[in-house]
Amino acid sequence: MSAFKRWATVRDGYWFAPKLFGIGATPVTWQGWALTLGFVVLLIAAIRLLPSDTTRIIVAVVLTLTFIVISWRKTDGGWGWHWGLPD
Repeated sequence: MSAFKRWATVRDGYWFAPKLFGIGATPVTWQGWALTLGFVVLLIAAIRLLPSDTTRIIVAVVLTLTFIVISWRKTDGGWGWHWGLPD
C-alpha cells in the first residue's frame, strides 16, 4: 500500500486524518466531509441571515469551536505539526 493511501485510511470511528502539512485535519470519510459541508453551510447562513453583527460573531464562534472540537476528537492520530508523508 502506498504511503498516501495509508495516510488517507483511518480506523473505524474516525472521520479525519492529520494534515500532511501544518496542524489540523483533513476529512477522509463521508462523515468528515458531511460535517465540513454542514459547518460551511451553517456558517454562511448565519452570516447572511442573522440580523446583528454581534449575533453573527457569537454564532460564528460557537459553530467554529464546535467544528474544531468534533474534528479534533474524530482525527485518527491526533493533531500535531506535520511536514509531508511519514516515512
